[in-house]
This record gives sequence, structure tokens and C-alpha cells, in this order.
Amino acid sequence: MEQEVIGKNAGIVWNHLNGKKHVDVARLKKETKLSESEFWAAIGWLSREEKLVFSVEKEGRKTVKYFSLKD
Repeated sequence: MEQEVIGKNAGIVWNHLNGKKHVDVARLKKETKLSESEFWAAIGWLSREEKLVFSVEKEGRKTVKYFSLKD
């Protein structure tokens, strides 16, 4: 995958997270409509730029993983 494509996909993820408290990983993957590899490459790009926060919360018996933008 080319850097330009990864950067574009990172922008899609960033724009989707912008203005939201946090979005669970499954929902974010679905709503951005990126393939598995495109999604994780974009997450890696944003993580490398220190723009993401990853958190895990327990909701009853379920563990939910979230991404949000760093303040």
C-alpha cells in the first residue's frame, strides 16, 4: 500500500473521529468502509503521529475497545 493511500485513509479515520468523544473499534471500521488492512494501516499512521488514544471499557460482561483523538 502506498504512503499516499495510507495518509488519505488516515484522514478518513481522523475526520470520522473529529468532534466525537470516542468511537468503538468495530463501529469505526464499519463506518469508515475501509478494508481491514487499510483501516489498520490508517490507525498505525495516526498512532505514529500521536493523534489517537486507545481505551478499553467494561460494559457488563462485554469489553469494548475505543479510539478517540488526542486533545
